[in-house]
Amino acid sequence: MRQTIHHLQVRARLRGLVEFTQEVRMFVRESGIGTGLLTLFCRHTSASLLIQENADASVRRDLERYFDELAPEDPQRYEHDTEGPDDMPAHLRTALTQTQLSIPVEHGEPLLGTWQGIYLFEHRRHASTREVVLHLIGE
Repeated sequence: MRQTIHHLQVRARLRGLVEFTQEVRMFVRESGIGTGLLTLFCRHTSASLLIQENADASVRRDLERYFDELAPEDPQRYEHDTEGPDDMPAHLRTALTQTQLSIPVEHGEPLLGTWQGIYLFEHRRHASTREVVLHLIGE
């Protein structure tokens, strides 16, 4: 049994979904591990991880609009605003999604479906570089 870890920097220019599937695929291929389990972990409280369709951009736009409605920026609604009016809505969006993913690996590839991509979901309005830790264990 072998394992490897990598700290990946994902740059988000704006709020929304940023695909980084290819970077994950490259990490898995370069690891030399053929069969195992890949864990991804987002080290932030105002961004999250999703596996989502990567063929039709309208899916991502609809998701982003839905979360804007679900946790809107409204200074009258929230007590917490330490980092600005988008701070608490970002925490709510993270709480409703996930900061960790597990993906099986077979034949040196993440076992994603045909239309699945791996995304960082940035919940803040401004540009950010987010850290995602990739951990792969297997043979």
